[in-house]
Amino acid sequence: MRRFLAVLHARNLEFIRHKSSMGWNLLLPILLVLGLSVVFSYERPMYQVGVLSFDEELLQDLHPFLQTRYVDFFVVQDENEAIRRLSRHQMDMLLDLRQNKRYWINTDSPNGYILERLLQQTDPDRLQQATVTGKRIRYVDWLLPGILGMNMMFSCLFGVGYVIVRYRKNGFLKRLGATPLRAIEFVGAQLTSRLLLIMMITVFVYAGTTYFVGVESEGSHWTLLLVATLGAVSMISLGLMVAARVNSEELAGGLLNMITWPMMLLSGVWFTMEGKNPIMVAASKFLPLTQMLEGVRAVMFDGASLADLAPQLYALVGMSLFFLIVGAWLFRWRLD
Repeated sequence: MRRFLAVLHARNLEFIRHKSSMGWNLLLPILLVLGLSVVFSYERPMYQVGVLSFDEELLQDLHPFLQTRYVDFFVVQDENEAIRRLSRHQMDMLLDLRQNKRYWINTDSPNGYILERLLQQTDPDRLQQATVTGKRIRYVDWLLPGILGMNMMFSCLFGVGYVIVRYRKNGFLKRLGATPLRAIEFVGAQLTSRLLLIMMITVFVYAGTTYFVGVESEGSHWTLLLVATLGAVSMISLGLMVAARVNSEELAGGLLNMITWPMMLLSGVWFTMEGKNPIMVAASKFLPLTQMLEGVRAVMFDGASLADLAPQLYALVGMSLFFLIVGAWLFRWRLD
């Protein structure tokens, strides 16, 4: 028992004296709770109605229907994009209060039916009706990219970050530093190895799940593969940057957790960020997983082409280059 208590006491002191590990374990749950409270502080209204090309401040003066409570009226500029969103059940009604006064509803949407009834009660002008059709995307269809993206994220960050920290801690990197191998070559080899493994696993899982669940992609599978590959490269590069100078596995775990949890919450893995806190929505755009999932879902559900995905592709390439350059610059072979 004395030996047991001695080892127990030593391990407790080791953990407490490791300030970085202790700090992350204390801060992580607090930051997660604060982050979630901010994300969900902006309540999404029950119904969403787009209004074409009007000043947001003048909306309520245009039509009595726009004063309806518990309905979110927002301005949209692109009519074709708004109709596409309506067909996907991403909004419940579209209004055009300009010269050709009319409204659109999705005939397959229960919310659209209720809003049309409300509109008819407060519509002195009798707006012309236009309809669109389109099935609601199943949650399992929408969730599949998020699950695969989350699996890629953990494999990219922890599979690279932990390995390099362990290499540095056991002296393997110190021995490599005595060879002509340069940091950028080592980092590049690590990236390529992890990328090949992750993409093979992801393609296999995607093929199996889409077959059994019945998920179909509207766009090209080659475009889908390109977006997923760029997303994996950016997250592997991020893991390499985190592990560039860290020599403690506990600190590496804390840092990687601080990166993965915000991406799980803000990147649209489990739920859409549409209608959430605007600040958090803007912050999510700086996360590589967000850009990858937006691109993948655009290909799968909207048949997006490479030209349509230009913002996401540029963002992923830019992030990858930044993480790689910083990681190679900070990289060190030794513990000291």
